[in-house]
Amino acid sequence: MKLKQYGITIWFTGLSGAGKTSINRVVETKLRSLGYQVEVLDSDIVRQNLCNGLGFSKADRDENIRRIGFVAHLLTRNNVIVLVSAISPYREVREEVRQRIGNFVEVYVNSPLEICEERDVKGLYKKVRNGNIKHFTGIDDPYEPPLNPEVECRTDNETVEESASKVLAKLAELGYL
Repeated sequence: MKLKQYGITIWFTGLSGAGKTSINRVVETKLRSLGYQVEVLDSDIVRQNLCNGLGFSKADRDENIRRIGFVAHLLTRNNVIVLVSAISPYREVREEVRQRIGNFVEVYVNSPLEICEERDVKGLYKKVRNGNIKHFTGIDDPYEPPLNPEVECRTDNETVEESASKVLAKLAELGYL
């Protein structure tokens, strides 16, 4: 029997090092094991391939999110489950892509800055603290947390698996699984 699939974008937002990609990977693995068609749009990879000319000004960050949102919209309308991992620091542009996409679940991957700095798998916070990077989200550029995300994952208090289970439970509750 063929699985009925509905298109939806699950948008993971949060500071660098909060755990967006880690949770995303677990959700992706589970959805694929259930037979769902899934595409992952990781902002670092999209930036290299689709948004290479953009910098890190507010205008460029917004444009990066709009481009990711456009691709997510195309996939979603074709009944693909899209998992987006993007810091996406500004509420207004997140709301803009939500409106464009329609079937959209915002996942706030919430972790205190100190924990994100401890994790710092890319070494970015160290570079920021040493003065090598300017305009870094959460340090000298703002991050506007979601006001009403469908899911909030507190990665300082829960495991990656617990966070992923919350996301999957919300998708089931909304009728997408």
